Parts: sequence; structure tokens; C-alpha cells
Amino acid sequence: PGTYNITVWQGADYDKTFTVTQGGTALNWSGYTARMQVRNSSDATATLLSLTNGSGITLGGTAGTVALAITAAQSTAIPAGSYAYDLELVSSGLQVTRLLQGSFTVSGNVTR
Repeated sequence: PGTYNITVWQGADYDKTFTVTQGGTALNWSGYTARMQVRNSSDATATLLSLTNGSGITLGGTAGTVALAITAAQSTAIPAGSYAYDLELVSSGLQVTRLLQGSFTVSGNVTR
């Protein structure tokens, strides 16, 4: 997997779109589903944020894009701090590919 560290500002929306290519050609995500979870650490049982297709993740099919959208309400619900996340894609044949992983930092909100 690639490493990409995410910083979200508490109480604000977060939008990021990645285009995944191989050899200069966009990968085709048609027929795939996606899932992403944020936890205190990789071995923590509690989930702080969970995104899936149609609920925070949009796959762009033949364009090779993966779009993440975290709402202000979702970012408000996570205490300021540093956490771990990963983003996985699952093929129609149930093959799991971990696309990204890294730290997920929530920068505290001052203005409320």
C-alpha cells in the first residue's frame, strides 16, 4: 500500500480525490467496493470513523479515482489527536487490496 498521511480540521468538511494509475494508465475500479476505517491504533477495537461506497467514498470506475468525503459533523465527533487509518478496495471476486494507509490527524477546533 501507499502511505498518505491525512490531516482533518475538526468541525470542517474534508474532500480529497486520488487518481490511481499503473504504468501511466488509470486503474479500473468498476465492480469494486471500498472501505476505510480510522482507529486509535491498528490493533484498537473501537472505530472512530468508518467510510464505505456511497457513504463517504466514491469510486470513479475507469477514471481510476477514489474520492473521500468527511462531513463537518463527522470530523467534529472525533477528538483532536493522531490516529491510524487504512483504505481498502474489494473486487467482485472478494480480493482485498490495501490501497493506502497512514496517520489520520484531527486538528482541534478553536472557533465553535
